[in-house]
Amino acid sequence: MLTLYGFSASNYYNKVKLALMEKGIAFEESLRWPDQTDGEVSPLHKVPYLVGEDGGMCESQVIIDYLEARYPQHPLIPADPFKAAKVREIVTFLELHLELVARQLFPEAFFGGKISDNLKVKVREQLQKNIPAAARLFKFSPYVAGDTFTIADCAAIVHFPLVSQATKIIYGEDLLAQVEGVKPYMAKMAENPNVQKVRADSKANLEQMLAHYASKR
Repeated sequence: MLTLYGFSASNYYNKVKLALMEKGIAFEESLRWPDQTDGEVSPLHKVPYLVGEDGGMCESQVIIDYLEARYPQHPLIPADPFKAAKVREIVTFLELHLELVARQLFPEAFFGGKISDNLKVKVREQLQKNIPAAARLFKFSPYVAGDTFTIADCAAIVHFPLVSQATKIIYGEDLLAQVEGVKPYMAKMAENPNVQKVRADSKANLEQMLAHYASKR
């Protein structure tokens, strides 16, 4: 039995969790906050990490690639090499050029912290450049990479809301709103029972996370 370690308020945890559910792979969840992680499996004490009969590993995309190779049923990455590369290209844009940039806003947007005005300006400029560039890759026909649900959807479903929420809170404007198709896409994905389950668990776990870190102060 596979065990997924981490917490459901994490978008990267939910990316892997949704992939496991969509592939129909049996797994267990074990709650771990970053300060409770196994440094042997996740050397930087990041979540998620996965442990199974083959051993343990960290980093969400590494886990996904392992799951695709180890459990080929219900594939989330196309067999065709070019189509597979295009799916991974979208994941890279979502995570490296959108989510990672917007993540700099999270301390103030979600956790009661404060970031500098200079950083806000820098992040906005970067997102205003990166979002239209990334949008050139999105298909929304009906899935983000084309006519099939892929790992790109597992990433988009968990990253789009955070980019939207963070920019709306900090700038008073959802910078993703400029991308035609995002809102209908997210509405369609919300009909997926696995997405509904992931979101419900995330909402419940968010309260746990805030309480956990409040107790550390």
